[in-house]
Amino acid sequence: MISVDEAVQRITAAFAAVQSETVGIAQAAGRVLAKDAYARAMQPPFPVSSMDGYAVRASDVAKVPATLRVTGSAPAGHPFGGKVGAGEAVRIFTGGVVPEGADAIVIQEDTETSGGNVIIKESSKLGRHIRVAGLDFKPGDVLAAAGKRLSARDVSLLAAGDVAEVCARRKPLVAVAATGDELSRPGEPRKPGGIVASTGYGLSALIEKWGGTPIDLGILPDKVEEIARLPKLAAGADLIVTLGGASVGEHDLVQRALGPEGFELDFWKIAMRPGKPLIFGRLGKIPLLGLPGNPVSSFVCAVLFLRPAIAALLGTEMRTDILSVRAARDIAANDKRQDYMRARLEIRDGEIWAEPFAVQDSSMQRALAEADALIIRKPNAPAVKASGRVDVLHLGDI
Repeated sequence: MISVDEAVQRITAAFAAVQSETVGIAQAAGRVLAKDAYARAMQPPFPVSSMDGYAVRASDVAKVPATLRVTGSAPAGHPFGGKVGAGEAVRIFTGGVVPEGADAIVIQEDTETSGGNVIIKESSKLGRHIRVAGLDFKPGDVLAAAGKRLSARDVSLLAAGDVAEVCARRKPLVAVAATGDELSRPGEPRKPGGIVASTGYGLSALIEKWGGTPIDLGILPDKVEEIARLPKLAAGADLIVTLGGASVGEHDLVQRALGPEGFELDFWKIAMRPGKPLIFGRLGKIPLLGLPGNPVSSFVCAVLFLRPAIAALLGTEMRTDILSVRAARDIAANDKRQDYMRARLEIRDGEIWAEPFAVQDSSMQRALAEADALIIRKPNAPAVKASGRVDVLHLGDI
């Protein structure tokens, strides 16, 4: 058996980034940039007012009260065409272009109108309430770097920089095939002694969240000839993921069926719990990741190994924050396998506490759905008393 860290390294080393494509800014959220995205415009493109009030010359309002003649207005989108001279003011609104000659804004609360004049009751310093041109960014500035997954905030920034399209990695195609005679889809008649196939649905959702496109290959029966069809079914995929059949039992057929089809095994056992039986290798030119059929084991292995595999295909670094929190109860010493315990998190007196579920059976999906985090127990980790420190992988951003 190999360690979790070694497995991640061997998996990610097997992938090269997929090709890039041009994506319109309206569809760019969640995509990973293949090239830096540069501003094509200045923001703001000209000096603008940050408040409603009056554009003035600071020297005219150095002593107050001061009475100035109002010569026009400058709402946003309608610049004043003239110039502010001595003893003059222009009514201006937030986002309005500061007219030539003006170098300060007096907010409207500090003024009083009188016929065609405005009385300035509070002075304003040079540059006050004026956003200078290029305050945010200038043409040629990198607004988002290659390898960044674009958030809603990034997309808004790029649009402000007059970026209409970006060069992004195409979404990796991840073919997913469940195996097992006992499986049926939700809503279908149940087979004798059978169960509902559930893992694929959560896995597809994760693949989409992580930036890939899932391809559902359905449920393959436990027959060598059926599983041997996988190369044809998954043609064109960037990664094949199988669910179940990853062990060496009489009915665990993945390795046996795919060997004659050109499958080359890298490894198939990891020193971890849940999820020890995990296959990784290459089916022809396509990497194959064989997850355990157990739902919880499959989810944990997807988080630990499929997620970085997709990140490698996208040419980006995967960040996973490990938190140090307090244990809400005693945790026994661990054995030689790295353990991932489902747990709830809560905040007490400003600190985060993790309480592992009392039963950690890897078939219990309800506990997984209700978990906030996985407590990580290193191989041979000593016992931890309640209030002691443990590391957790928070599931909120997964």
